[in-house]
Amino acid sequence: MNGLALFGAMEGAVSQGVLWGIMTLGVYLTFRILNIADMTCDGSFALGGSVCATLITKGFNPILAVFVSAFAGVIAGLVTGILHTKLKIHEILAGILSMIALYSINIRIMGRSNIPLLGVDTMMTKLQSLFGLSPNLTSLIIGVLFCVLLVSLLYWYCGTEIGSCLRATGNNPHMVRAMGVSTNKMKVIGLQISNGLIAMSGALVAQSQGYGDVGMGTGTIVVGLASIILGECIFSGLIKKLPFWFLLTSVIFGSIVYRIIIAVVLQLGLKSSDLKLLTAVIVVIALSIPVLKANIPQKRKERPEAN
Repeated sequence: MNGLALFGAMEGAVSQGVLWGIMTLGVYLTFRILNIADMTCDGSFALGGSVCATLITKGFNPILAVFVSAFAGVIAGLVTGILHTKLKIHEILAGILSMIALYSINIRIMGRSNIPLLGVDTMMTKLQSLFGLSPNLTSLIIGVLFCVLLVSLLYWYCGTEIGSCLRATGNNPHMVRAMGVSTNKMKVIGLQISNGLIAMSGALVAQSQGYGDVGMGTGTIVVGLASIILGECIFSGLIKKLPFWFLLTSVIFGSIVYRIIIAVVLQLGLKSSDLKLLTAVIVVIALSIPVLKANIPQKRKERPEAN
């Protein structure tokens, strides 16, 4: 294995891991906090990239384009929330319906299946030309800045009265309803914030990779879950009780670890067409670790009894 090529691959993996980590924050909000498996994310990630690429090619400010893309994701989350809470459609089916609809909507937004960003100014190209940085380092700096800002805002928001109700909705919805708070409203707010973050991540990834594509969100939910589980498995072994801000940070580190694993395996000769299989294997292994840890002490206790 070429050491220089491996270093370059690792650098790219870390920068992409940080940008995709914002998406992982969105998935964490629904999957862990609200206990909802939201399938909208595959469509809302591509929605963010589509909106951002379209706006930039029309001369829109690339920074503002990111926030407009995030707002588009908020609308997508609102639609899923209404389908689930008002029309009583199951949460998974509601997300799938939104995801399917967004595929056609994203093509409508772009006018075709993809939009290249070659020759136009993006956040990445502006920072590169200003400071003479490499593309990977530029993506890393921008990703870290956004991650720090978003983790801080999420930590603050979840400490407010509405944020506390949002966290309690996934943990104990009966208690929340007994307090006179609408759990349906909390679910809709959570889905909006989640898909806003996912779309923002899609916008940043589109600027980093240099194009927006209708298929760029395929498998996003699996990548997000793999990153969350990896982050939790790694850091739960180091610290028994993780503070909430550290939980938010751990999922971003999980995204980085996931990208590093993918980069190393690709350098070892694995075909890119096998990445979905590798992702599934990573998720299975990460999910089985807590079960294996719980079984080991029990087996040790049973051994003396058998003797």
